[in-house]
Amino acid sequence: MTNGPEQARTFEASLEALERIVQQLESGDLPLEKSLELFEQGIRLSRECQERLSQAERRIEVLLRDNQGRPVVTNYTAPPQNDDNVGGDESGS
Repeated sequence: MTNGPEQARTFEASLEALERIVQQLESGDLPLEKSLELFEQGIRLSRECQERLSQAERRIEVLLRDNQGRPVVTNYTAPPQNDDNVGGDESGS
């Protein structure tokens, strides 16, 4: 493959590129050949993002092992959200 610069792309950059492709395809104003080209690029980016997510998950699994190499499983608890900038509940005590 000759996609040198694309392979150095960060996950976030790949995701942004994928979002731009989706927007272009959803517009429906593209010729068939351009649509196919963008679709192929989107599939490659999607696979790249999925692989990076899988790699990150494997790295996390390795980091979350106990001293005997067994995975440590805990329930995820979302951190409390600071609602100062969110227009939600304004009950003020």
